[in-house]
Amino acid sequence: MENRITKLFARKKKNILSVFYTAGFPTLQDTVSIGIHLEAAGVDMIEIGIPFSDPIADGPTIQESNKIALNQGMNVELLLNQVAELRAKLKMPIVLMGYLNPVMQYGVEKFCTKASAAGVDGLILPDLPIDEYVKHYKELMESLNLSISFLISPTTPDARIKKIDALSSGFIYAVSSSSTTGAKKEFSKEQQDYFRKLQSFKLTHPFLIGFGISNHKTYSQACEYGAGAIVGSSFITCLKESKNQQEDIHQFVQSLIS
Repeated sequence: MENRITKLFARKKKNILSVFYTAGFPTLQDTVSIGIHLEAAGVDMIEIGIPFSDPIADGPTIQESNKIALNQGMNVELLLNQVAELRAKLKMPIVLMGYLNPVMQYGVEKFCTKASAAGVDGLILPDLPIDEYVKHYKELMESLNLSISFLISPTTPDARIKKIDALSSGFIYAVSSSSTTGAKKEFSKEQQDYFRKLQSFKLTHPFLIGFGISNHKTYSQACEYGAGAIVGSSFITCLKESKNQQEDIHQFVQSLIS
């Protein structure tokens, strides 16, 4: 069966919107309803964060959501069960994003097998070394039809970008800056030069730009250079402040894309 991520990028070449949110935040049971509201609002793909106690690459907004989710009892087993429930109600691709530690503790083979069975389409594990992936996990993930997306940043050497392009399946996650995650008002000239450089490489796989996408301007700029954008911190803030989740999610998505 063809992977839903591959199908999405084959069908839609530009303006893809992927939204990240932390499983089990704001409340433990919100994982499913948030995904449903996002698809209804017009989002193309969701990335569900696997909460971890030490999310070093994330800014304070996502760190706080991790802490709250863990305190409420979120764990890998519960997350995979929630994803299975969500998949029965969603058509769009579901990506799980998180640090390697909780996945290793759960058992990588067990995690991948159960994720695939639950209807997960892809994984983003930012601290998984490429060589480890090739040596230990590539065959497993390919056999389970799970795509893997690696991260590149402005400091990633050209040769490594090309290696990542060769090993990725689905899409490449282009981090817009070398800092932690967090909302920004607009991209600097240096960031835009970096996006242009990526365009010039004519990569095999499409790239989505993440970190700092928070409004229509940054979303539009990201779409100008890449296949689309990944939104995280600003959406977590929306969820934290929300009084009516369905309405607020719809308004948030519309504020980005229209």
